[in-house]
Amino acid sequence: MANSFLRNAFNRVVEARERQMARYVNGALLSLDAATLKTIGTSHEELRRKGASQYLF
Repeated sequence: MANSFLRNAFNRVVEARERQMARYVNGALLSLDAATLKTIGTSHEELRRKGASQYLF
């Protein structure tokens, strides 16, 4: 039981950090121009919809 509790806690921490980093990357991508975003297959509107953050922590 303790093993599964620790595994679940660890997985939740990892998932939270992944979401946090995705918001950070989206914030950095928002500084790019529309043509560059189009070449990587996204847009300003899509990045805003996914959420963005300008800070790491």
